[in-house]
Amino acid sequence: MSESISGVGIGLGTARGPVARMAERAPAPKDEKSTRDAAEEAARVREAVAAVAAELNSRAEAAGGAARDVLEAQAMMAEDPTLEEAVQARLDQGKTAEFAVHDAFAEFRATLEAVGGYLGERAADLDDVAARVIAHLRGEPAPGVPSPGHPFVLVAPDLAPADTALLDLDPASPNRVLALVTTDGGPTSHTAILAREKGIVAVVGAAGAAALQDGDVVIVDAASGAVTTHASDEELADADRRIAERAAAEAAPVTPGALADGTAIPLLANLGSSKGAAEAVELGAEGVGLFRTEFLFLSSKEAPTVEAQRAEYAQLLRAFAGKKVVVRVLDAGADKPLPFLNDAPEENPALGLRGIRALRVSEQILRDQLTALAQANEEAGADLWVMAPMIATVDETRYFTSLARELGIRVAGVMVEVPAVALLAERVLKHADFASIGTNDLTQYTMAADRLLGTVANLQDPWHPAVLKLIEQVGAAGAANGKPVGICGEAAADPLLAVVLVGLGATSLSMAPAALADVRFSLGRFTADDAKRIAQAALDADDAAGARAAARAAAGN
Repeated sequence: MSESISGVGIGLGTARGPVARMAERAPAPKDEKSTRDAAEEAARVREAVAAVAAELNSRAEAAGGAARDVLEAQAMMAEDPTLEEAVQARLDQGKTAEFAVHDAFAEFRATLEAVGGYLGERAADLDDVAARVIAHLRGEPAPGVPSPGHPFVLVAPDLAPADTALLDLDPASPNRVLALVTTDGGPTSHTAILAREKGIVAVVGAAGAAALQDGDVVIVDAASGAVTTHASDEELADADRRIAERAAAEAAPVTPGALADGTAIPLLANLGSSKGAAEAVELGAEGVGLFRTEFLFLSSKEAPTVEAQRAEYAQLLRAFAGKKVVVRVLDAGADKPLPFLNDAPEENPALGLRGIRALRVSEQILRDQLTALAQANEEAGADLWVMAPMIATVDETRYFTSLARELGIRVAGVMVEVPAVALLAERVLKHADFASIGTNDLTQYTMAADRLLGTVANLQDPWHPAVLKLIEQVGAAGAANGKPVGICGEAAADPLLAVVLVGLGATSLSMAPAALADVRFSLGRFTADDAKRIAQAALDADDAAGARAAARAAAGN
């Protein structure tokens, strides 16, 4: 008899094959006296850290996209001066290099976990960096993905960004990763985000997968979030049929996003820099629904000039000339403090001076960015829309849209990430030209659950009816005011949730480019009336799991 292990599926894909488990990390170093002097041990640490940082940067360059940002951040962690000092203090006490690294990183990890938020999430990445440095010191291979010599389904507690970024997905490779199953994590974890970006068939948070053994043949069905073991011949044949159908759908000519009745639902790309523009166009993006501009600011000690910004924006806008491009102005604060904007310590930065609040205090930075965007679009000729993050009030809406129009932006809108704006959406949309719902932040603020904190991962689910009701309210306000309502959070990349979002009033969807094919296929199965019916089934549920199950049943899945 077959058995099913439940988790959260990423995308629509299906895969089947033998399991290969991620190797367990080597045991922690013992606290013992070193046979070398402190200077010799310090030299060993410096060499190991430099080698690990170089390897992470090399992987970042090869990976590109969101993975590049994550891996470069890990490389910076490895060389953090605070960690270097902590390691040296232990070496001065006569500890071994291996134990000094282990103990210093563990202390720093605990500090980051206590801070929570984005920095709390980075604590897990520290484990991977420490393990790599210690492996180098021991002369052992770095922890990583197995190479069994045949295609396999990778099963792991979770994956470090360095591993997820460069998974072998080449169909001709003997070590091709067919699918990814993790026992930990959730739909907004780095593993899930990178898997979605790369189009990997994945089920995350499948706790029961811990019992799987190397060689077990499983079916991984992302659409249902299930991992099937001991499958019958009929189930295996059905999996092969679905794999072939999806391959055919991916190979079909790219068409604009639309429902089965012809209702147009533009499918747009989320981009973090202009480097991903060509790939997004190739995968069928009809424009850009979220262009994050933070990359221009985060590595600087001072705000970039108007000219520097104009050149970067023009590069992106030229790639989408004549198409819609939605740019989010600088979203700094909370997990992204900047020395020239808002680096003052706050008790709870997620609820502090971030987004539009920080920009309003430092208005010249906002003025320069809006000016650069307007100038860039004059030479590039895209359909430029600009929006502000973390809007919470009607007053903030009026402030931003008025300033944007003053500086030459023709279409100015707001992000809906705070429940207050969703509740006042009809008034807000009397001033804004459009609304774009950031489901990641809207979920965490609605559920009072940090989206980057594993301890409350069960609440970080955009399927929750409370979140869906707020989205419905924004959709209704958009219809009443004749204003478009887009979705630019991770929720838009969930093929079934995308249908629900359209049923709630979303008029466009933006996502990682790799998710476009699955979402396009999913929308094409249903009419507008179907989408409303499926959305209502989800709204009538009591919790996220119930909403997901009700939508599947209503969709006939």
